[in-house]
Amino acid sequence: MNIKKSILLRVRLAFLAVVLFAGAILYRIAHVQFVDGDKWRQKAEDINLQYRKVSATRGNIYSDDGSLLATSLPFYRVALDPGIVDEDEYRAGIDSLAMNLSAFYKDRSSTAYRRMINDARLEGKRYLVINRRQIGYQEKQRMSEWPIFRKGRMGGGVIFEKVEKRYNPFKNLAGRTVGFLNEDRYGAGLEYSFNGYLEGKNGEALFQKIAGGTWKPVHDAEDIRPEDGFDIVTTIDINIQDVAESALLRQLINKDAEYGSVVVMEVKTGHIKAIANLEKKDNGYGYGEYYNYAIGEQGLTEPGSTFKLLSMLALLEEGKVNLNDTVDTGDGNYKFYNQTMRDSKYGGYGKLSVREVFEKSSNVGVSKLVDEHFGVDPSKYLAYIEQAGLDKPFGFQLKGEGVPYFKSPTDKKNWYGTTLPWMSIGYEVKLTPMHTLALYNAVANGGRMVKPMIVERIQRGNSKEEEYDTEVIRKSIASDDTIEKLQGLLQGVVERGTARNISGGAYKIAGKTGTAQKLVNGRYTKRYYTSFAGYFPADNPKYSMIIVIDSPKGFNVYGGDVSAPVFKEIADKIYAQDLNLNKPLPQPKPKRDKSGTLVFPYIQAGNVEELQMICNKFGLSNHYAGEEEWVKSAVVNRSIAWQPNKVEAPVVPDVAGLTLRDALYILENKGLSVNYTGKGRVKYQSLRAGTNVPKGGRIMIELS
Repeated sequence: MNIKKSILLRVRLAFLAVVLFAGAILYRIAHVQFVDGDKWRQKAEDINLQYRKVSATRGNIYSDDGSLLATSLPFYRVALDPGIVDEDEYRAGIDSLAMNLSAFYKDRSSTAYRRMINDARLEGKRYLVINRRQIGYQEKQRMSEWPIFRKGRMGGGVIFEKVEKRYNPFKNLAGRTVGFLNEDRYGAGLEYSFNGYLEGKNGEALFQKIAGGTWKPVHDAEDIRPEDGFDIVTTIDINIQDVAESALLRQLINKDAEYGSVVVMEVKTGHIKAIANLEKKDNGYGYGEYYNYAIGEQGLTEPGSTFKLLSMLALLEEGKVNLNDTVDTGDGNYKFYNQTMRDSKYGGYGKLSVREVFEKSSNVGVSKLVDEHFGVDPSKYLAYIEQAGLDKPFGFQLKGEGVPYFKSPTDKKNWYGTTLPWMSIGYEVKLTPMHTLALYNAVANGGRMVKPMIVERIQRGNSKEEEYDTEVIRKSIASDDTIEKLQGLLQGVVERGTARNISGGAYKIAGKTGTAQKLVNGRYTKRYYTSFAGYFPADNPKYSMIIVIDSPKGFNVYGGDVSAPVFKEIADKIYAQDLNLNKPLPQPKPKRDKSGTLVFPYIQAGNVEELQMICNKFGLSNHYAGEEEWVKSAVVNRSIAWQPNKVEAPVVPDVAGLTLRDALYILENKGLSVNYTGKGRVKYQSLRAGTNVPKGGRIMIELS
């Protein structure tokens, strides 16, 4: 075989091998396509179709009057299946749709939107995100009227994917109390503590995975609908909350303090009406709500002199002291073992009655009394703390409650001879502001200690899932006689003692100031933890409150100077808002003439609609047949007959008998500048009624 034939044979064999290989490939393609096609199509579908979680709508959080504190608002992401819409509809509407999208989103031209949708349609894409920006419900409704989109999902291919966002209508008001829940299911406040109710039960729906790793929802009969969360109704009064936060913020700024807390509670029920916590921001400018110092672990601190109320309770219950007994506080310095107790007043108070010891907040006086009567058996003193329910957490409805700390006489490593005297004035113990407030609330409540609560009920629509009633922790923390004496002592602090700067006004306040030196690195410093706890009105308590302000700066940084004024400001505003607290004004005696006959009510002049409404409200007979808006009155047969007062005429009007408000309205509408004196109704006007109105003229009116 020559070389030529050998080469030709090899070429033919190679060609034959290529043909056979190509044939095998064609055979395999045909087999996959037509024989195993259904099998592989099912596999692809199984991989790209998946049941995925559909989140339930989170429940709302309400204040006590039904105002929304937190809710979930629906937002939408707009996508399109460009292949669904038929050709005629697509050609007729694509230009207008692109123009609408460009005008709405303002991120690209109408030509760019048209090209984007056209390309997706030509490529056979079944899912195209129009824009990542989320839209609201009203915007969704507007978009639904646009060309192509108006055909809906099945006819136009538009997909409005629902995305819910948590929204607080009152912004940062009660922010930490309302709280949050992050993606890791960690959070704070009501959102975190009641998440089990709020989150509801998620559903399942069929989704298809398409190009780009995006999941497109597919309607399926097996979908499981989500079950929406329950709503939480709190005890928070949004008006009191606003007042509390505003007053606290002003004082924090004024004193350049580190942080502050306010808790307002309803005495009888234990309902928390406001809870505010503000602390200085990391950059040192402004304040925000980042931690709940009122109830949390970080809020545990030595309360200072507000704890003296417990010491007086123990002393009075033991029957060892009388309020008129005297205590020698000397020059304000008294040594217990190797430690010296000091009063805040330089030179001391000398001899004081027990009542004055409390009112003036004498450290020496209280510690001497407690050490004298409980020093031999300190466990007796600790028993009164337990009796008052202060030794354990309350099981408050918000997670993260601080655990009170008290030393035990049995702990020889931590109990010293100085422990009891210092404990008696609020040192070497740790309480949250909420625990201190509960003690004062119990005294206001006649000795009955109720558990503080912030959630009243859990509901869905009108159906209640859970309702929380007031829970009594202690039926009585002390005898009636002791409680009555403690109430008198707390009033005395405001009337004659360390908080007399907030006495006076339409109602009485009872409470106690507190000033504790802060322990830093094991040493007491010149930084103070100031507080005021109390209740009002003192004679019939409705609200109790505690104010805490940490590390105020400047002069006068004691509880009476820093925290008590905040208490007063908040209490004044609550008193003004709460109509049930205000005593009704005395009713004026009906007027009689010289013969003793009742004088018929006499209304002089005004707006006829307002006057008729007043008369009808009080059942006074009155009649009017005219059309003038302003009238004067006349009495006819024990009935009021309204006479037209033509103030609209282009002359100086007659304003005699009108109130100042009405007179100003009428005269200033005539272009007159008005000066006035007196109170009541107009009895004299300097420009005579019926004369021409002078340009830029002035008129003087006198009221009586």
